[in-house]
Amino acid sequence: MKYYFSAFLLLLLIGCAGSKKNANTIGSKSPDYVAIEGVIQNYFDGWLTGDTTLIGSAMHSTCNLKFVRDGKVDRRNRERYLSAFKPRPRLENAEGRILSIDITRTAAAAKIELETEKRLFTDYFNLLKEGDRWYITDKVSTSISKEGK
Repeated sequence: MKYYFSAFLLLLLIGCAGSKKNANTIGSKSPDYVAIEGVIQNYFDGWLTGDTTLIGSAMHSTCNLKFVRDGKVDRRNRERYLSAFKPRPRLENAEGRILSIDITRTAAAAKIELETEKRLFTDYFNLLKEGDRWYITDKVSTSISKEGK
């Protein structure tokens, strides 16, 4: 009996390890994953330089952005959000990072960080694929001051 139980556990472990290897497709990224990375990179590049054309290209026309200000949810549509940016030299000591992307058919979610000298922003994007193009359709954001640390 002990032999059968040990054999069962060994087969289970081998099966789990094999399925994980196949699920990762040995380091390759799907075309949708690569496309979403490109959309987010446009968002980063636009945000860091104040280029509303780049930021806007990443966002669907119906995009809404939400964050908490003074204890209340503040909602901005795409137009209002973009109006806050002005062209500038690329922010020094600032970068954008993609923390995760999760895709299910024509819907996706991404978690990103934008870090400047003074603040760390964490954003959650909902994305949809319209035709052959991905867009950020909603964003929720939070940030924290890095000053005084």
